[in-house]
Amino acid sequence: MIKQIVLATFLTSLPATLHAQAAATPDFSGVYYPLNPFGRAGAVPRPPAAAPGQPPPKPTQSAPLSDGSQGRSPNAPSLTPEYLAKWQAISKSRIAGSYEYDYAAKCLPPGMPGMMSMLYGMEVMQTKDKITFFSEDLDALRRVYLDGRKPSQKVLDDPTYAGYATGHWEGDTLVVDTVAIHTQTFIEGFTPHSDQLTVHERIRFTAPDVFEDQITVADPKAFTKPWQTTKQYKRAAAGKDELREFACAEGLSADHPK
Repeated sequence: MIKQIVLATFLTSLPATLHAQAAATPDFSGVYYPLNPFGRAGAVPRPPAAAPGQPPPKPTQSAPLSDGSQGRSPNAPSLTPEYLAKWQAISKSRIAGSYEYDYAAKCLPPGMPGMMSMLYGMEVMQTKDKITFFSEDLDALRRVYLDGRKPSQKVLDDPTYAGYATGHWEGDTLVVDTVAIHTQTFIEGFTPHSDQLTVHERIRFTAPDVFEDQITVADPKAFTKPWQTTKQYKRAAAGKDELREFACAEGLSADHPK
């Protein structure tokens, strides 16, 4: 009799429990634009002013040149000796004017977590079992599976630019883990990584129509410690929520010297 009462109580409360869980799950659907494309919220660096009739001065150490000639950014991942040597070789190539390691010039996708750190708009499409992120940057696409599936060995053996992402909810926070990321992508500028790279994210609303993405990148082969960054996005108002196609010019990379 006691078991029947307990079971009846559980069945009676189940719809309310499921409804409460559904109500607690936020809806990220919409088009967003970054609030802090260069790092901290509001920390958008301004280039130094140029004297009349003179070319603008070179960036300072706090805003390193993209070729690495001013050294590594203090916010860049800490590299092992093997991968620091790789970065130095890449920097030397870029300083020489080569596009060999300029993946954007080759029209390659930004990869992960690059596509979550871009300057462009991003659309989020959400269902119960999947969330899709579509970036205006080179039309990059990633899917986060929420139905409990795990990456197969076939997936792990075939890395992609966006990687393979699975997620789950912890209250109002979307927790995402991404693996199988193509090595022909960079972290924070042009920091190289290995095939052991993983990306962990915690995504949640911090204000109405504003969500933050806390990103932790780990690579036991390339990094001496995990690297972290936080990005913020604001949902676009109606009428300003249309992304444009970003098709990279065909054959662009063929025109660049190696």
